[in-house]
Amino acid sequence: MSKNRLIDRIGKPEGVALLVMAAALVLPAVLSDAAAVSVLTHFMIASMGALSVYIMLRMDLMFFAVPAFMAVGGYAAAILSARHDVTDLFALTATAFGLPFLLAIPLGLLVLRMRGVYFVLVTFVLAEIMPLVLFETPGFTGGSNGISGLPAVTVFGGAHAVESNNAVLLLATGLALLATLLTVAITCYFRPQFDSIREDEVLAQSVGLPVARYKIIGFCFAAGIAGLAGFALVEMLMTAHPTSFSAMSSVNYVAYAIVGGQSSILGPLLGAGFLVWAADLFSLQGEISQGLFGVVLMLAVIFAKGGLVGLIQLYGSRWFGRKAAGKSKGQAKKEYV
Repeated sequence: MSKNRLIDRIGKPEGVALLVMAAALVLPAVLSDAAAVSVLTHFMIASMGALSVYIMLRMDLMFFAVPAFMAVGGYAAAILSARHDVTDLFALTATAFGLPFLLAIPLGLLVLRMRGVYFVLVTFVLAEIMPLVLFETPGFTGGSNGISGLPAVTVFGGAHAVESNNAVLLLATGLALLATLLTVAITCYFRPQFDSIREDEVLAQSVGLPVARYKIIGFCFAAGIAGLAGFALVEMLMTAHPTSFSAMSSVNYVAYAIVGGQSSILGPLLGAGFLVWAADLFSLQGEISQGLFGVVLMLAVIFAKGGLVGLIQLYGSRWFGRKAAGKSKGQAKKEYV
């Protein structure tokens, strides 16, 4: 398949997203500033959470259960590495993705029957319940102590270990690239079905589309990608603790996707990058940091109703339109002369 045919098949935004994430793999090798490494690691984790929300938004479903599935993936990887001496990157990645994916099947059969505000409420309740479960099962999850002292993740049979901050950034970037690849695959392959569900679920069901099947597929992939984000977060903190997966953090992941824009996969990535940068910038302002962050969020929602992607498309089309109009006028003037 030629390069142009591949881009036409997956879409230009999806191609750009994959190229950007692939290019980001070189950042750990060239960055030396610890603050920049920390912010970029947070961005990679945030982007995975936002992509999880984006998959469900493709079917017009507002998804607040990202922290719950992050906890499942993160704790699964932590338990394997700390208690069973499994440190291989590929085994831990498969577990962090696979366990939330499988758990989402029975949960999806229950919660995907609901629509609108009821679906939002139930997914938020899942996020609320998960920290309680983690606190109340100390024999399995460590309870309020969590699971600490995690051994370093190893690659290629122990030839390399993820120990430094730059190595953790490389791990998070690799997981974010995998999450982007999975999101591109699922949203492009099932684009007609997801679009039909988003436009009119009742009509799609009436013409024979198995709506429940496609909603569960999307739900499972969203859960698996959230599990990858949880794995990256646990590796960054070197501990798995219930407070790392609070229900209120789900609002952040939804905000990343909404502020960035729902029209393409670039939306959640732009939204995550912009808001993570804003949060880091305002973190030095002490007590008013949350207020400043809230103001930025409100301005973005008010003045960029199509998200940052929509805003860029609007002003980009105007700029290129004026440039093309100027060229046509100049050409007409030359022909007249």
